[in-house]
Amino acid sequence: MKSADVSASASPAYHAGEDMISTGPSVSAPLLTTGSPSDPEKNITTVPPDSGNSAYPDHPLFPPLPEYGPPSVLTRIQWRALRVVSFCLSLTFLGSIVLVASVSNGVIAIKGLYIRLRGGDPGPARPFWTEECKKKGVRQRAARAWEEEKRRQAAAVTTPRSDLDAEEQNFGLGEPMFEPLEGGEDLILCDISYYARRVGLDAETFKVQTEDGAVLTMWHLYNPKEYSPLPASDRDCIGPPSALQSRRAAPHARPDAKDRKYPILMIPGLLQNPGAFCTTDDDSLAFMLAKSGYDIWLGSNRGGFYPEHLSLDPSHPAYWSWTIKDMATLDLPALVTRVLYQTAFPKLALIGHSQGTAQSFLALSKHMHPSLGNHISIFCALSPAVYAGLLLNRPYLKFLRRLPTPAFRLFFGIHAFIPFMLTMHRLLPAPFYGAMGYTVFSHLFKWSDARWDRALRPRFFQYSPVYVSAECMRWWLGRGGFATHGCILSTREQMAQEEEAEHLQEGMDVAHTEKDLESNSQPAAVHPSSTSPRKSIAATASAAWYDERVPPMALWIAGSDELVDGRRLLRRLESGREPHVRVVHSKVIEEYEHLDVLWAMDAVEKVGRDVGRVVWECVRGDVGGVCRTPNI
Repeated sequence: MKSADVSASASPAYHAGEDMISTGPSVSAPLLTTGSPSDPEKNITTVPPDSGNSAYPDHPLFPPLPEYGPPSVLTRIQWRALRVVSFCLSLTFLGSIVLVASVSNGVIAIKGLYIRLRGGDPGPARPFWTEECKKKGVRQRAARAWEEEKRRQAAAVTTPRSDLDAEEQNFGLGEPMFEPLEGGEDLILCDISYYARRVGLDAETFKVQTEDGAVLTMWHLYNPKEYSPLPASDRDCIGPPSALQSRRAAPHARPDAKDRKYPILMIPGLLQNPGAFCTTDDDSLAFMLAKSGYDIWLGSNRGGFYPEHLSLDPSHPAYWSWTIKDMATLDLPALVTRVLYQTAFPKLALIGHSQGTAQSFLALSKHMHPSLGNHISIFCALSPAVYAGLLLNRPYLKFLRRLPTPAFRLFFGIHAFIPFMLTMHRLLPAPFYGAMGYTVFSHLFKWSDARWDRALRPRFFQYSPVYVSAECMRWWLGRGGFATHGCILSTREQMAQEEEAEHLQEGMDVAHTEKDLESNSQPAAVHPSSTSPRKSIAATASAAWYDERVPPMALWIAGSDELVDGRRLLRRLESGREPHVRVVHSKVIEEYEHLDVLWAMDAVEKVGRDVGRVVWECVRGDVGGVCRTPNI
């Protein structure tokens, strides 16, 4: 870990223990101002601060976080002692999971070995076995072709190669529009730029400053044949969102430029780096959208692989005193603001997966930062994490939920959550680390790689886990947060009322249906004076999560996902309880699990192209004259 190598004077110092959220973050999103297209300066105006619901900081879902003052000799000793104790306890907890997961995985491996010893092959039972074998062969031949071409170039031989089919050229020497800059054997790196270059793209890295001084990392994908990366100074921290007032617009970002690409910001899930969107070559969601004609930005939250802050050192507990509420009200607005600042667009499309959807649903709610919705054209939620699934009742997770808060902090500390995992990430060989990562997470969350390209699995887990605060994990899995209430925006009591209303509405619908069948007539209209639970809930302003500023939404729900309950969210949005929410697209993919929306071999057909089409349908009327039409 390292702290930010940036002068703390660039931003107001963040005082440890101060609740930066309680009065609403002064976070901004840029808007284009009117004026002559020839003006060299483009002014960026900021969004007024959101005060939100003044009672919301005391909401049971978001209890106050501990405060940490300036360190003294005694507190330093206490913190170090707690780190030693929590290291031992958390390592014991992790070790027990690894042991049980290894035994469980070993049983599966023995069954596969038994099938092979009897002359069988367990592979064909996988739904995409033929496609896996084909892609593996293509990658191997393309790697050899790349090495051969390198030798030819070294020997100054310019004879063009023409004996590769189109698919192999995509992995090797590439098509003219997207010519790969990397090739050969996969080095299995934790590097978004490396995998972008393998498919003819590249990535530049930006540093983004939040209002409380945290420094986030964001990647911008581009085609090297169309775009030159900005100087490093332009990609560094340039102030918090509220300070982004003006800039000299680059030619590609001028509002009057033609053939521009519409910006999309992508946010990953819990414990993941946005590289999770970039692991399956041209089938990766990020690369597919970039090649189709969108301007792709990959945002990460605080923590990540290299925790940074303008005034706090990661060794100080105050740096780690944050939860998803801070991600929603500080990180996401900062990322949105920076993308709009760089591109000079008034709005962008937002894509989130899992926790990325949770922080987005929180940020857009009327309790958090609703004005952010004015700068988002559409929000696409993949495996939306709003309601809890059945997996939270598994023994390990139930144990965490029952731990009192002081015991949780004793087990996992007040800094990063099990940082030993990141140490292993640096030390272990990539294939072994990937195998262990899959073994542990598949055991914990009952995930399967049945629909993945198994040969690429080591890549997938190079981008997880990242550093996350123990407080954030306590909110997700501990007492008093998501695991206790089962929702990110409703308490258990409110959830019970929702369930009662749903059951009552279902009963009324069944009764009306039976009555209609008996009378063999058209359904009778409900009298205006009669109020169903659906209408009464929708009519109650305090019951709705969102107001008129919420952007259109599109949902892709994994039907076999037991970690979160996407169907329940869809029922809420379609039942009338959120009168301001417009669901422009929803799709339940019955056979998909939580991560299949990213990594399944048919995810491009079932998710990726849908996302590209839905985004363009929502923005075409506003930007069709200045943006290129995506090739979806």
